[in-house]
Amino acid sequence: MKRFRNATQWGIYDVLVDADRIVDVQGIGEDPETSDIGQVLLDGVQHDTRIKRPAIRRGWLESPNRERNRRGADEFCDVPWDEALELAATELKRVADEYGNTSIFAGSYGWASAGRFHHAQSQLHRFINLMGGCTRAMNSYSTAAAQVILPHVMAPWPQMELQQTTLENVVEHTQLFVAFGGLPRRNAQVAYGGVTEHRTALDLRRARQAGVAFVNISPVAADTDAELDPLWLAPVPGTDVALMLGLAYVLELNGLAATKFLSSHCVGYPKVRDYLLGNDDGVAKSPQWAAAICGVSADDIEALALRMSTQRTFLTAAWSLQRGDHGEQPYWMLVTLAAMLGQIGLPGGGVGFGYSAEAFVGTNYKRFNWATLPKGRNPTSFAIPVARIADMLLNPGSDVQYDGRAITYPDTKLIYWAGGNPFHHHQDLNRLVRAWQRPDTVIVNEPWWTPVAQHADIVFPATTSLERNDICASSHDPFAHYMQQALPPQHEARSDHEIFVGLAECLGFAEAFTDNKDEQQWLRDIWQRSQQAAEQQGFQLPSFDVFQTQGIYRLPDEPRVQDWLADFRSNPEKFPLGTPSGKLELFSHTIAAFDYEDCPGHATWLEPLEWRSSKRDLFSLHLLSPQPRRRLHSQYDQSSFSQAGKVKGCEVLTMHPEAAAQRSLLAGDLVRVFNERGACLAGLVLDDKQRMDTVILPTGAWFKPCPETGLELNGNPNVLTRDKGTSSLAQGPTAHTCLVQVELYQQKR
Repeated sequence: MKRFRNATQWGIYDVLVDADRIVDVQGIGEDPETSDIGQVLLDGVQHDTRIKRPAIRRGWLESPNRERNRRGADEFCDVPWDEALELAATELKRVADEYGNTSIFAGSYGWASAGRFHHAQSQLHRFINLMGGCTRAMNSYSTAAAQVILPHVMAPWPQMELQQTTLENVVEHTQLFVAFGGLPRRNAQVAYGGVTEHRTALDLRRARQAGVAFVNISPVAADTDAELDPLWLAPVPGTDVALMLGLAYVLELNGLAATKFLSSHCVGYPKVRDYLLGNDDGVAKSPQWAAAICGVSADDIEALALRMSTQRTFLTAAWSLQRGDHGEQPYWMLVTLAAMLGQIGLPGGGVGFGYSAEAFVGTNYKRFNWATLPKGRNPTSFAIPVARIADMLLNPGSDVQYDGRAITYPDTKLIYWAGGNPFHHHQDLNRLVRAWQRPDTVIVNEPWWTPVAQHADIVFPATTSLERNDICASSHDPFAHYMQQALPPQHEARSDHEIFVGLAECLGFAEAFTDNKDEQQWLRDIWQRSQQAAEQQGFQLPSFDVFQTQGIYRLPDEPRVQDWLADFRSNPEKFPLGTPSGKLELFSHTIAAFDYEDCPGHATWLEPLEWRSSKRDLFSLHLLSPQPRRRLHSQYDQSSFSQAGKVKGCEVLTMHPEAAAQRSLLAGDLVRVFNERGACLAGLVLDDKQRMDTVILPTGAWFKPCPETGLELNGNPNVLTRDKGTSSLAQGPTAHTCLVQVELYQQKR
């Protein structure tokens, strides 16, 4: 039996292998709270769903018009590697020559591997850039609205991720920690690029032991651990802005707003004040007004506002809040509320985003930018908002507004997808299926027969991280790990790098793509460039040979108790923000000049398109679709560990017992969840610690529509969500805004 170190986006593990079979997966000593998601590796890597050899969709291969409407339903023909590579290369060249490179969409979502070299997105982009470029997606499904709004208001998004106030600071100085959207522990299991130490839950427990009081503002009590003893306020989903406005009104009306800070460090507060008091629209944003919208009592709103004004208070919002209609507004309003408290930049006070969203948020590790595979430059320089893929495919030549400019959709003739599963991330999957039929060709690199592979024309079987060597290291983790190949490539699988080498050879630029380096030489190159960067920062990395032998390296300790924006607070002229004014822009002249009705010049309550007050009696339940507990996104959904968390083979739908009783439903029932966009099955679980008007169905079940009825059979919530941009500003996804109904499923699957 041999032991191999493997790095994933949800932790670092020692994988025990006997006779080329995985027999055990163990956490490492450096991790205080190992995520049990690692158990997906036991049978997920060598699962029957592996793609065994290159495959071509029969209709694409044999039909003169390629029968594009058969994607997702057609059978596949196995072909030799050389033939598959030649077919794909010929098609890539044809499309680029006939329609231009913007007609090629290179899709990838970056979570496929924690390695620095075998990173599917980097490999795809390097390849496509060398053949003339493509159309790409910009921003992320996780934080698209935040990535666009916050630079106008506060600071670039990277600062939000990596430079926020540390939880160590919270432990030492915070008195009241108010979490809009809660602090869901399940999300803190993961981090892009990998995570060695799972510390979020430990640090939050330390904060509670130190006397920090927590407030969980979420429709679901479980969004914050009960051991933190949080005060639970349960607003209607999508109404957090109204609640924040009610809190702000109390501060303003009672003379508790930090007028000095608002004057010295902010711009635009007078316009915000007029809006709060109703001077411009005749509607005062009082606690009573807010209560009628959000469902939290006016007394509770007033009490919380007064409490925040008298204690060292830290405000945070989950990433989920900005994934809804007008998703820019809750983040903008939270900054406004924090500014009114006047504690931004003080120890333990202020504002932050995404605590518990990923494992690294709020950690106090040394930040170091490790070298990566060079991707080069996209010659087309063309990109669309990530959540507008279906729009792009369905509406070539039309314009979409984005951050003050119009983007014209290209006529997409070819999709190349490597890393990620759009039939998990995207909203309104039935619409995506229709859009997916339009391109001439879809090429996919994928280890398993996932939905994106099933909806492709040319499928290349790709290796997993256990079937190759790599380096795991990220800018938010203090460790680097050498990932030693534990298994031979399964069946005929090749790494993404090898696949692109083969295509580059067919297209005549293999030497440029490989830079005359094999896998080991690339790993040495990445390490050597990292060594040079380390020397510039005053420390030394060991040699690559030593690192490879030892298997692990820890960066020098740089303990810090970071108060984000402390410098700005001390001297806003010397340490300005990256906004046009250099200050917090509670009113943005830039955004106001865009003249967007769905994103005005200051934080505003804008009614969601779908919510229970919008006279939609049939679809009377708010659907929340959080990250799953037993996997990352849709990865390894086929594994026994993921499947063990399901009911009757379906993803779990959690409902309040009284809401279930109204529908004559019992725990364990197989239910149909539906609206006008689609329907899916789910297994019912009951929980009285959530709003009665709210149901919860995690994302990530592999999309499996019934061929006869279209009913999605595994419990994928994105057959229900609306494919609509957050606003004209960011065009982010709106998965958080959705109404559904639930009924007993009485037919055979």
